Amino acid sequence: MVRARIASKTVPGTQFLDPTVLARIGNLELVAQSVVEGFIAGLHNSPFLGLSLDFAAHREYMPGDDIRKIDWRVYARTDRFYIKEYEAETNANVFFALDASRSMDYGSRGITKLEYAKYLTACLAYLSAGQRDRVGLGVFGESLTEYVPPSVRHRRLVLAALDRTEPEPSGDLRKPLTQVAESLLRRGLAILVSDLYADPKHVLECVGTLRSRGQDIIVFQVLDPAEVDFPFEAPRSFEDLETGERLPITPDAMRDEYLSAVEGHVGTIAKTMIEHRIDHELILTSTPLDAVLFRYLSHRARRLKGKG
Repeated sequence: MVRARIASKTVPGTQFLDPTVLARIGNLELVAQSVVEGFIAGLHNSPFLGLSLDFAAHREYMPGDDIRKIDWRVYARTDRFYIKEYEAETNANVFFALDASRSMDYGSRGITKLEYAKYLTACLAYLSAGQRDRVGLGVFGESLTEYVPPSVRHRRLVLAALDRTEPEPSGDLRKPLTQVAESLLRRGLAILVSDLYADPKHVLECVGTLRSRGQDIIVFQVLDPAEVDFPFEAPRSFEDLETGERLPITPDAMRDEYLSAVEGHVGTIAKTMIEHRIDHELILTSTPLDAVLFRYLSHRARRLKGKG
């Protein structure tokens, strides 16, 4: 029933933002369109709608523009349609760096971290393109496996590249993020989507390569709920997805040590990002995508207000 309603392109309600439901649909563009339209419809006149609250300029209405952005006062004076543009909407670069290393291929609830990250990236790219930003994408494991340069016309190329993305051999963040940084010739917004299984200092150094090129950074750290809660009880073998090594583990004997290590790692990552004025969001794959979009837009609005 859910599949039939979404296939008809009916604007969905929040029940369709469940990531495990979205994982069964398969069409990334349709998923992105459905989630973003449902999210915007749910916001109504929220002040967070849009990437900035600072008015920049008017421009003439073009077919396909959101009619809600028409300035009706200007229309009353000129009898012509003009759109309000805001500071971050004036053709900004929005580049997504997606970690497709093998550790992202884990999922305990019907959707892997990589699948969730693809849907999240697709939704944000769809939303950004709707704001007339230039969107681009880099997918990486050991090195860049997909690269789409930022452009106002590249939304579909980004979605197609995401659709092709499969888990890659494990690699170091440094090489691919350096490649991305060197390719970004204009200042803009760089969004890293990863589980960040690396030393926090190393993560900061790698993100710093983007920062050094004048990029504003948002980091989405995507984890599976089982990685945070460790709900396992019976003894079993656990596989390291990065190395393929299997280890026999008795969960009860190491639960406290594991949970302490995960909490420490995530906490250190968050603290490190905050100290360096980098937006960081910890996301579990059980989190509805509308909640993630709202947090993203809220951060963006607060950050831009702080610069004013």
